[in-house]
Amino acid sequence: MNLPFTGLRVVDTTHVLAGPFAAYQLAVLGADVIKVESPREPDQARAQGSDRRLSEAGMGTMFLAQASNKRAITLDLKSPGGLAAMKRLVETADVFVENYRPGAFDALGLGYEALSAVNPRLVYCSISAFGGGGPRGHQTGYYNILQASSGMMAMTGTKGSAPLKTGAPVVDYATGTTGAFAIAAALFHRERTGRGQHIDLSMLDVALVLSSSHVAAHGWNGAHPEPHGNRFPFATIGCYQAKDALLMISASNLRQQRRLWTALGRPEMIKRNNGERLDAHAEEAAALAEIIATRTADEWETFLQANRVPVSRVRRMEQALADPQIATRAVIHRHDPASGLDGPLTVPVAAFRLRHGGPSVVTAPRQVGADTDAVLREIGYSEQDIAALRTAGDI
Repeated sequence: MNLPFTGLRVVDTTHVLAGPFAAYQLAVLGADVIKVESPREPDQARAQGSDRRLSEAGMGTMFLAQASNKRAITLDLKSPGGLAAMKRLVETADVFVENYRPGAFDALGLGYEALSAVNPRLVYCSISAFGGGGPRGHQTGYYNILQASSGMMAMTGTKGSAPLKTGAPVVDYATGTTGAFAIAAALFHRERTGRGQHIDLSMLDVALVLSSSHVAAHGWNGAHPEPHGNRFPFATIGCYQAKDALLMISASNLRQQRRLWTALGRPEMIKRNNGERLDAHAEEAAALAEIIATRTADEWETFLQANRVPVSRVRRMEQALADPQIATRAVIHRHDPASGLDGPLTVPVAAFRLRHGGPSVVTAPRQVGADTDAVLREIGYSEQDIAALRTAGDI
């Protein structure tokens, strides 16, 4: 099938999560993504994950999550031979993605200005912790650092437990998604103008955008987002203990809270406006806690959803993935055993579907440098040239 990015070549020099995920989102939409790693210091995510054996083999689950559909090559970008090979590869590319400290690739001769001279139509995406320039532009940081820096941690948890980082690395994956969107926008701009583009993407900026409603509130009246745990302004939005598990209810608007109290047989608790709901929080929360404790979470989920009240029991990962809804969405792909993987591998694909040419996974993650020779041949290197690069340690 002709996917949206079929025919585009992406050079992915990124590591860990955010940058590789940006390139992965292009890969599942058909782009030829070539992951470039150092022959001596490959992507550090290869050595991290839930299976120590895989991590020691350079195929850690943290890496595997966003490595499908990519080809893997090694180049020493600090050597003349590796640098020359990279520039030759860039001549054939549409997109170049890097996520090193700002200025690091300029020092290597691989900054935007240098590569734009090689390929004026190149879309060059730089991903960094704090963005290019500015008083913190030279600093490095990972998703936990950005959660701490952005105010996100300070608002997460309860008053007794905060600040807490989120369980999932949301800033990394949101940065990757933003990066894919920015690259798509730059490619569309290139189609109109014929010009390449430099994208300066900051993880701090992404973290602030993820907190947009809180940023707007603070800008308006100085309101600081305090940690409230599972407590919301309205009692009909919140987490309550059922007989066997926690249940999250989200009767958010006036219609939904009417449905909730009607279904529970407590019509006298229905409020006419949100002000009344705010004032009655303690009374409503006490009533809901008493009622929800009388049934199991599954029973409440079935009953309240049938009454058009948004609700879900709190699920662990294995329970979430076993939800029959997931099987209808094509958001998860299961790889058969492949090189470097002696068992099946399940990976997320993309968080959307298209009627025509939607995201898909075809090839399993590759071992370090598995495609080096093939890619070098494609860009004009002979077998003798490749052997010389290997002897010199350039690949």
